[in-house]
Amino acid sequence: MTTILIVEDEPSIAELIAFTLKEAGWSSFVVSNTAAAWEFVQRRAPQLVLLDWMLPDRSGLHLLSRIRGDRQLQQLSVIMLTAKSMEEDKIAGLDNGADDYITKPFSPRELTARIKALLRRKSPEFAQEEMIVGPVTLDPASCSVALNGDKIDIGHAEYKLLKFFMAHPDRVFSRSQLLDRVWGDHVVIEERTVDVHVLRLRKALREAEQLIKTVRSVGYMLSAK
Repeated sequence: MTTILIVEDEPSIAELIAFTLKEAGWSSFVVSNTAAAWEFVQRRAPQLVLLDWMLPDRSGLHLLSRIRGDRQLQQLSVIMLTAKSMEEDKIAGLDNGADDYITKPFSPRELTARIKALLRRKSPEFAQEEMIVGPVTLDPASCSVALNGDKIDIGHAEYKLLKFFMAHPDRVFSRSQLLDRVWGDHVVIEERTVDVHVLRLRKALREAEQLIKTVRSVGYMLSAK
């Protein structure tokens, strides 16, 4: 499930945002200052951060600069939330690496639309649109996979792996990258376990198993070529 961190010190706004995200099917966590936010992203990287500009300890802009300066976190999606509607403030936020910018007050519908658009752009594996590669169709809405139009049985871990591969076709990923991106770096799994899930995935895909290619001494990739 997509995890979104809300960094907002006004309880009523944080509560509204958390409710909006829950209604959209996303998991959220709320912190009220930059110190708690930094601790959270170090421990458990979310897919997206909704970051308020004005916070009690440091500015949201300061946290954004720390995130963009960290090798592990620099690709993290960040949307700035602020009451500031001044053009130069928006430019400052975007210059510091914000992916998007929403001025308060905003409607829940606008917030949801902006988040969906950003996830689609930066984290295609979290998109809800149907994915098709060759004879394989994956439907995130029903968590199902079809081969030539017929649904196939597939385990949960293999489904997650296939979804990630289909979101990033023709790109090679090492076993450690797959562990981090598919299972999360907080999960303790040996790299050999990836091989087991790839084997099961190929078995589930039957005649389409050749889509999952082994790249010797590197890892795995999905390619219809």
